[in-house]
Amino acid sequence: MERIPSSPPPIKPLPKQESRPRWSVMIPVYNCSGFLSETLQAVLQQALPEEQMQIEVIDDGSTDADVAALVQQISHGRVGYFRQPQNVGSLRNFETCINRATGHLVHILHGDDLIKPGYYDSMQRLFDRYPQIGAAFCRYVYIGQSSKPLYYRDAEMDTPGILDNWLLRLAERQRLQFCTVTVKREVYEKLGGFYGVDYGEDWEMWMRIARDYPVAYEPAVLAAYRLHMASISGQSYTSAKNLKDLQWVIQTIQQYLPEPDRERLYKKAMKFYAHYAIKIANDLWYGLHNREGARTQVQEALLMHKDPLMYWKIAKLYTKMALNITSFIPRKNN
Repeated sequence: MERIPSSPPPIKPLPKQESRPRWSVMIPVYNCSGFLSETLQAVLQQALPEEQMQIEVIDDGSTDADVAALVQQISHGRVGYFRQPQNVGSLRNFETCINRATGHLVHILHGDDLIKPGYYDSMQRLFDRYPQIGAAFCRYVYIGQSSKPLYYRDAEMDTPGILDNWLLRLAERQRLQFCTVTVKREVYEKLGGFYGVDYGEDWEMWMRIARDYPVAYEPAVLAAYRLHMASISGQSYTSAKNLKDLQWVIQTIQQYLPEPDRERLYKKAMKFYAHYAIKIANDLWYGLHNREGARTQVQEALLMHKDPLMYWKIAKLYTKMALNITSFIPRKNN
């Protein structure tokens, strides 16, 4: 089985049954036990009764802790646990999450992210008010390793409701994170799961949903996306695989757009992520003193887009690298 599916993996419809939970909160984990306790507690504090909300941890073969024991210790049996027989990679783990979900609404919450009080009530109100939507999400805050707020995502609109021109707006850049989004299971059944790449794969998925369904939004900050140094330390950044994956997404999502808008939005997305790559390069240098990774990000960025501001940012970074200045400046992700 491919670790990264080359096409959307099918999601099996559930057999007809008299009763199903409204919610499935599916928590994929891999070596994030230091944060998992906080994630589970945040869910359990607003959990509905078991017949209304399935909660399950899907472990992709973690080696940093006994995750099953940790789940049992925190939830006393309220949270289910499933361990992959071997490490299958994030996309296959998401596929398992969705196929194991028994609820009508599926929330995939990574084991190092958080939800705030009121998340499930707010999402349920949106699905009740707008039964035609395929997904709903909320505004969110970026948090650091200690869970303290770093900065807040700009609101998409001021009041709860269905987003206008969402497909075109989302094509410009990724505007949401897994932790914010709830999707109807029947939507995954129709469209399939995540595929293609393992960086930016969710952006492609949200675009697929936006192509076929209205999407609703809650402007209250009800989720937290965690940034920590481990998230920028992998080979993906040193090799610029992150940017190559994003270029695959940008190219792939063109087919979901009206033809007259494709070229404009393609250029806009490429420009945005070229500048984003310079932010990553700064993180790799200031945070990890990774000279090779910083240079690789810059080189790939210049293949995506060039403008005077980019050259100025690059010159500033290279000057500090030459002077060996390494004070860390956190980045704003996406």
